[in-house]
Amino acid sequence: MRSVVVTGASTGIGWAVAKFLIGRGYRVFGSVRKQADADRLKDELGANFTPLLFDVTDEPAVLAAARTVREVLGGETLAGLVNNAGIAVAGPLLELSADDFRRQMDVNVIGPVIATQAFGPLLGADPSLKRPKGRIVMISSVAGKDGNPLSAPYCTSKHAIEGLSESLRRELMLFGIDVIIIAPGAVKTPIWSKAEQIDLSVYQNSPYLPALNKVMAFMMEIGAKGLPAEAHRRNRIRGADRGQPQGALPDHAGPAAPPDRCPAAETDAGPPHRQAARLAAAVTLAVYPAATVCPRGWRAIAMMRSAITISSGMRKAA
Repeated sequence: MRSVVVTGASTGIGWAVAKFLIGRGYRVFGSVRKQADADRLKDELGANFTPLLFDVTDEPAVLAAARTVREVLGGETLAGLVNNAGIAVAGPLLELSADDFRRQMDVNVIGPVIATQAFGPLLGADPSLKRPKGRIVMISSVAGKDGNPLSAPYCTSKHAIEGLSESLRRELMLFGIDVIIIAPGAVKTPIWSKAEQIDLSVYQNSPYLPALNKVMAFMMEIGAKGLPAEAHRRNRIRGADRGQPQGALPDHAGPAAPPDRCPAAETDAGPPHRQAARLAAAVTLAVYPAATVCPRGWRAIAMMRSAITISSGMRKAA
């Protein structure tokens, strides 16, 4: 049984990916920060889910979890690492504290760096391990390609993930480990509802307050209308799993290819339940893409119907 590590597995995309992978025969190690979430997920996801208790910014804890995974693997490689854990910090940059901005970068950028360094050897950088090389899946965002007002910390962190992934992909070609970016739009996860918890009282005398109120309301609206992360129906991704039997995932990476000559595998428009399923399927296929997918340097972009309105909507709101 092949194994995958998913960070931030307690809710949202991480939870949906863990369930999706387990349903297709993988063993999933999922990171959570609370023991209560670990106990809940073991009940919800079954025997093939193993919780890892750590915060992605806690390097000693992440390294300890990697040692635990190595012992369980028993000399085999890890099939995939899904760097999913993240937060969203909002506010006008001129009035945002440096500590808040630093916290955003610590979780969304330094966290994936720590996880990649800890689990990278298990993906195949350690030549003593057997079985095919694994893959790293970076959960980015449409915010990684565009900048939106009053969300500079989040957009900065996702732009950083884009650059990190492009550089890391080329470095890890040495070991045959691919790095894939998944860039979803609005997905119905707790990251949106947590916007309600932002204390706007600190901006009561700010000229940004009217715009901030509108942007927060818009964020809540698109979060409520976002696609459900827990959709599990398997749908084909254009050019990604063509010709593969239902439920089948290949057990090898295929031949190498130049990193800059692989076409994008984008999910095309369609009903919301189909697009949501494609997001979960995109992550699964990124871990083990079909043989027809260019196995080096391809970028999977899960573009949701609502995503195309995010940038323009936030700018209008502001």
